[in-house]
Amino acid sequence: MRIFKLFIFISIISLNANAQQKWNLKTIVDYAMLNNIGVKLNEVQAKIADITTKQSKLSQYPNASFTTNTGLNSGNNQDPTTFQRITQTYLNAGFQLQTSADIFNFFSKKNTIAANEWDGKAAVATIEKTKNDIALLAANSYLQILLNIEQEKITAVRIQQTQAQLNVTRKLVEAGALPELNATQLDAQLAQDSVNYISAKGNTTVSIYQLKSYMNIDAGATFNVDTPPIDKIPLEPIASLQPDYVYEMAIKNLPQQQVNEFKIKAATKRIEVAKAAFYPTLSTYGSLGTSYIAANSPVYKAVLGAYQPNGQKVNIAGTDYFVTEPSFSLVKDGTSNSASFPKQVSDNLQKSIGISIRMPIFSGGSQRSNYQISKLNINTLEYLKQQDNQKLKQDIYQAYNAATIALEKFSASKKSVDINELSLLYASKRFNVGMLSTFDLITTQNNLLTAQLQYALNQFDYVFKMKVLEFYKGQGLKL
Repeated sequence: MRIFKLFIFISIISLNANAQQKWNLKTIVDYAMLNNIGVKLNEVQAKIADITTKQSKLSQYPNASFTTNTGLNSGNNQDPTTFQRITQTYLNAGFQLQTSADIFNFFSKKNTIAANEWDGKAAVATIEKTKNDIALLAANSYLQILLNIEQEKITAVRIQQTQAQLNVTRKLVEAGALPELNATQLDAQLAQDSVNYISAKGNTTVSIYQLKSYMNIDAGATFNVDTPPIDKIPLEPIASLQPDYVYEMAIKNLPQQQVNEFKIKAATKRIEVAKAAFYPTLSTYGSLGTSYIAANSPVYKAVLGAYQPNGQKVNIAGTDYFVTEPSFSLVKDGTSNSASFPKQVSDNLQKSIGISIRMPIFSGGSQRSNYQISKLNINTLEYLKQQDNQKLKQDIYQAYNAATIALEKFSASKKSVDINELSLLYASKRFNVGMLSTFDLITTQNNLLTAQLQYALNQFDYVFKMKVLEFYKGQGLKL
């Protein structure tokens, strides 16, 4: 009785939980594709690829930089404006604007942009591939939850049946119509049925935790799923999912195949980039600079001194006369301020413009190595593409075979359930009139339980394998 009460208590909890908001297959898949961490990581990579593409496009335009410097100088220095040697402390400043641009580089930048654009498309396709993978995993987890819930229902009904039989048997034992062994056997069976129910309940919880991880939902958050009849989930006829047709559709539509194509196109452009490194690059450059000095320069005046002979003489009328000249000395007569900032900037303005050619001669073989590696990268990507296509075709044929077998097992298990239900009906009638032992009745019940559990398993297995086959068409999951 305690086990039965426990069953009732658990059932009440389940009913209260079911009253809350529930997740169905569509909402689960949509949420998982938006919030899965793997999807978010690929979205970040796609954003990085987009930034890289934008940067490579901007590299086509001339670059420009502005430089300024200010310094305090003392001691014997060279005046940056007059280039004379001076001994004093002064403040100087310099300003320079520089620009350069490639005129022709054998389409290196153009092909780099194209390669980055294809890489960006590959990154976006990778997001879609990850979303598809997560959608399939989430759908599988959802179907597994439904299977476990179905097993809960089957084992719960089994508990009710065994409890009802135990109640009847107890009355018969108390009346002396049956031995105590019959009730003991049913007690043991009720305990086993309860174990089966608790195990199914635990499997449901484990499946929910797994689904939460795909959806990036906190493990402790309340989570309830909608439980529609499994036969209400739409399935395409297996006749319309022939493997050759599915493979043809998959090649056109699956993101992984698009990723491979985009990566190959990007690698093809990078070969052209590597080839351009062998040739000269023609560039232009220009600069505009000026300087300013803030200093107080000393001002000197000439002072006339005595006349002194300079060592020369002239002969006038037979008489020699010595030539004298005045002597002068420089006397500091104050200081003069530097010219104004606008005047110095204008007077000291320097301009330059030119064209440069960079000719690669030898760089340790790096250009040739890069070129050869870029060609080998194409080979690698082609082989990866072939490998993925080969695996895809193999997976599709295996999925079709698995779906066919699952359908046959599902049909066979339905017949098994029907037969075991009929057997239990006859066994119950014989047991009620004392023509069948309790052990044989329990065996018949266990056979039916096994058949019912196997039927549920085969049904969900068939639905999932059909969903996988539909998924390979590259048109998403039909919910």
